[in-house]
Amino acid sequence: MDRINVRTLKNMVGEKTDSFFMISNVEIKKGSTGKDYLDLLLADETGEISGKKWSVDEPDRKLKRTDIVKVRFEVTEFNGQAQLRIERVRIASKEDNLDVTEFVKHAPETSEDMFNEIKKTAEEIEDSDLRNVALKVLSANEEKLMYYPAAKKNHHAIFGGLLYHTLRMLRLGKKVCEVYTNLRPDWVACGVIIHDMEKINEIVSDEYGMASDYSFEGKLLGHIVMGVKSIDRICLDLGVCDEKRIMLDHMVLSHHYEAEYGSPRKPLFPEAEVLHYLDMLDAKMYDFKEAYDEALPGGYSDRKWTLDNREIYHDTL
Repeated sequence: MDRINVRTLKNMVGEKTDSFFMISNVEIKKGSTGKDYLDLLLADETGEISGKKWSVDEPDRKLKRTDIVKVRFEVTEFNGQAQLRIERVRIASKEDNLDVTEFVKHAPETSEDMFNEIKKTAEEIEDSDLRNVALKVLSANEEKLMYYPAAKKNHHAIFGGLLYHTLRMLRLGKKVCEVYTNLRPDWVACGVIIHDMEKINEIVSDEYGMASDYSFEGKLLGHIVMGVKSIDRICLDLGVCDEKRIMLDHMVLSHHYEAEYGSPRKPLFPEAEVLHYLDMLDAKMYDFKEAYDEALPGGYSDRKWTLDNREIYHDTL
């Protein structure tokens, strides 16, 4: 049977069919009548979609995250978004001849290629202190970087997403430094490499790049505070002078810009300021592309709260 992907399903409201998905999240909940129902978040390489099965059979109680399942369903709509009304679900068998990687949303470039390009950029940093900090951070996190997402949800919450986010910011940062020649490329590159690295310890992810929760430290501190602590340790180990150490701390501390988003200080030197905008631009462009690709030509996406609850138009040109 040909698989129907999540992106296609969102334009099939009212149709009944079946297909294979990976379970991104599964819960047994109680409805208003007190009866159990199955609440699933189903995923493939194109995205995620919610599904409800209003009766729970004994095999349903054994379903778990990352199971590949075959689902019979009707596509419905709830609060303006597509949702599946599930009739039955079973775990895929070997006879279904499925490749698990086809169900994992991933960056469009290989993790190895992305890591190597980031490492090469770090090696080209002329300031020896900044170069050593960037290389040490990359070396310490290389294994997990190969699959880690950049978020639990929202932008770059995909296999290899943290590498992809970092790499695109580095590429963009190089171009920005060509225009704004007062910027120091070494500081921009090092700031980009370190700014989100502690998401690896903030987020709990499996080997498929699927985030399930935040760690204990992640919930209590968040990746910004964790990042400052990590850079402090690394700089002290490497003997980096206090001024450089504190400036690197500041880049991590201020890159979210606003206190409500976790930054108690706004950027106070040019490279810290541009780091924020590189981060913001890459996140927004990622979200715009996802919304644009979701919509049919001449139509609109679902409302995206990360884009101020806008419906994004997909042109016909």
